[in-house]
Amino acid sequence: MAVSAERNGSGENPGSEPRFEKVLERLGRSGFRSGIRLGFAEVEYLERKGLETVLSHGRDFVRERLAPARPGNDGKQTPWRGHPVFTAQHATATCCRKCLSKWHGIPKGRKLSESEVDYVLDLIGRWLLERSGNRHT
Repeated sequence: MAVSAERNGSGENPGSEPRFEKVLERLGRSGFRSGIRLGFAEVEYLERKGLETVLSHGRDFVRERLAPARPGNDGKQTPWRGHPVFTAQHATATCCRKCLSKWHGIPKGRKLSESEVDYVLDLIGRWLLERSGNRHT
């Protein structure tokens, strides 16, 4: 599962990898992206279900809505509320293929690889951990 020490074999959380630092720094300078917050319902859901379950749902969302080469309704496929992953996707610019291309250098027009799906989920997991006070590991 994303955001687990065993995923990269180093004993470190993949969300702490240097590959995230530059993009998170850039996202933090965006008034729009840095202003996105989890709502009460999303925080409550995250607390009730736990990070592992929430990211399991996220893997399904990413595979269905983001991973295809030409996702249906691209640019509008990720709701703003209703699940913590949706909010995290907007905050981390992993909400549509245009944002993936602009912010993460992942090109449009081809299916995401499993390593790219993992990257998206690791980034979402890190964002959720930072917003939840690390209570959900």
